[in-house]
Amino acid sequence: MTTSTVGVEKAVVIGGGFAGIATALRLRAIGYQVTLVERLAEIGGRAQVFERGGYLHDAGPTVITAPFLFEELFALFDERLSDHLEFVPLDPFYRFHFSDGSQFDYRASIDDTLAEISRFSEDDARGYLELLDQSKKIYNVGFKKLVHRPFNSVVSMLRQVPALIKLKCYKTVSQMVNSHLKHPLMRQAFSIHPLLVGGNPFKTTAIYTLIHYLERRWGVFFCMGGTGKLVAELRALMARQGIDIQTNADVDQIITQNRRATGVRLRTTETIDADLVVFGGDPETCYRQLLPNRKSAMPAVPKKYSMGLYVLYFGTKRLYPDIAHHSIWLGPRFKELLSEIFDAKSMSDDFSLYLHRPTATDKSFAPDGCESFYVLCPVPNLQGDINWEIEGERLRDRIVTELERTILPDLSNVIEHVFWMTPEDFAKDYRSMHGAGFSIEPRLTQSAWFRWHNRDNAISNLYFVGAGTHPGAGLPGVVSSAKVVQELLTGVEVGSGG
Repeated sequence: MTTSTVGVEKAVVIGGGFAGIATALRLRAIGYQVTLVERLAEIGGRAQVFERGGYLHDAGPTVITAPFLFEELFALFDERLSDHLEFVPLDPFYRFHFSDGSQFDYRASIDDTLAEISRFSEDDARGYLELLDQSKKIYNVGFKKLVHRPFNSVVSMLRQVPALIKLKCYKTVSQMVNSHLKHPLMRQAFSIHPLLVGGNPFKTTAIYTLIHYLERRWGVFFCMGGTGKLVAELRALMARQGIDIQTNADVDQIITQNRRATGVRLRTTETIDADLVVFGGDPETCYRQLLPNRKSAMPAVPKKYSMGLYVLYFGTKRLYPDIAHHSIWLGPRFKELLSEIFDAKSMSDDFSLYLHRPTATDKSFAPDGCESFYVLCPVPNLQGDINWEIEGERLRDRIVTELERTILPDLSNVIEHVFWMTPEDFAKDYRSMHGAGFSIEPRLTQSAWFRWHNRDNAISNLYFVGAGTHPGAGLPGVVSSAKVVQELLTGVEVGSGG
C-alpha cells in the first residue's frame, strides 16, 4: 500500500503504545520515513510485561476483540498475522461472580448465553436478543461508519446526528441496557463494558453498546504469549519495514515554527527533525508539557477524566482450574460505588474487580503447578485526595481477603511475588493526565467532535492518536485512531474492515 503524493517526508511518532505502533506502520505504508520514540525501556505503552519469580504478567490490555485490526497492520506489507501470532478464542468471554454467590457465564455462542441468562430470567433471554439487535444497528453506524472517520469539524459530526438520534444514542449505556433487561444482576453484567474503556455506564453514551455486537461478531481472544508477544511481533514488523525505534527517549518539547511542527527535542537535548509529528498519549499532557506556548488551545470547559486503576499482580503456588480466563467480580453495590469513584473521587469500603488468569489458556505465564493473576480495581483518579502510599497496601489486603473468601480459597497461604500499580504510577510511567486509566471519559459530550481532535487546529502537521482522541479507549479504539490520521493525511477513506 503506497502513494506517490507523500514522498519521503520524515514523521516522528511520540509514544510506543498500540496507537503509536499502528500509526507508525500506517505512515510507513504510505511512504513516510518514520521514527518512533518511547520514553520507557520497551515499547508497548501500557502493554508492558512484568516478570517476577518465574511469573509473567501482561501489565496492560488483556482482552482482544476485533482481531482484524491487527491483521490489517500485517497486511499493509503483504504479510499474514497468522505466520507470527496465534489468537485463541475464549469461551466464556467473561465469567461474572455476583455478591450473592451466584455466577453467570457470558458465552461465545448465543444459545449458550441465552441458557445462562434464562437461569436468572426467561424474559431477559428474549430481552438480550433485542439488546443484541439494537447493538448491531449501532455497530453498523458507530463502528463501521464512524470509528475510523475524522471529526475535526462540527459539520462532520452534524451529518451523523440524525442516525444517532434514531438509534437513541443520546441515552446512556445503562438506560439502553435497562430498557431490554429487567433482572438487576443481568443489568449489571451487560452494563459493564464501558468500565473496560474508562466510562461509567450510567453516564457513557449508548454508542458504546456496540461492544456487545462487536464481541458477538468477532469473539473475544487471547494472544498466546500475551499482549507482550503481540507487541514484540509488531516491533519486529516495524523493524522489517525500516522504522527507527528509539526507546528510553523522553520527549521534552515539540519544536514549532510558523504554525508548523518541525521536530522534537529529547530530554538529552538531542533533536529529531520532522515534517510530521504524531503524539500518541494524552493530548492534554502534550499541550501542557510539550507545547508550553499552546495553553490557549486547552478547552474552555475542562475535560472529565476516566477513573484511575489499581492493578494487583501475584502468583499462586497452587492451581485454580475453576477460574475463567476473564472474570468480573462484582461487589454488593454498583451504581453507588461508581458514583463514589467517578464523581466524589473517594475510596469506598467495597469494590468490584476484573480478574485475569492467563494460565487458564497459556501455561507459560507461571511455573508448573502455579497460576499467574492480575486484578484490576477501578479507583478514583488523582483528582481525588488519596494517599496511595497507605491505601496501596490496604487495598491489596482487602482484595486478597475478599478473593479468598469467595472464589480463591486459601489464597493468603499460597500467594507470592505480589506487587501493584496505582494511579500515581500511571501518571509517572505513562504521563497519564491525573493518573487516569483511559484518558477522558466516553460521555456523549466527550465523543466524536467533542473529544480531543486527531489534528491540531492551529499546528497543521501535528496529529493525535490514542485513548484521548477520537474514537476512544480500548484496543479497537486506539488502533483505529491511526486510520483516522491516515485519512486526514491522504484524503482517502481507510474503511473499518469490520
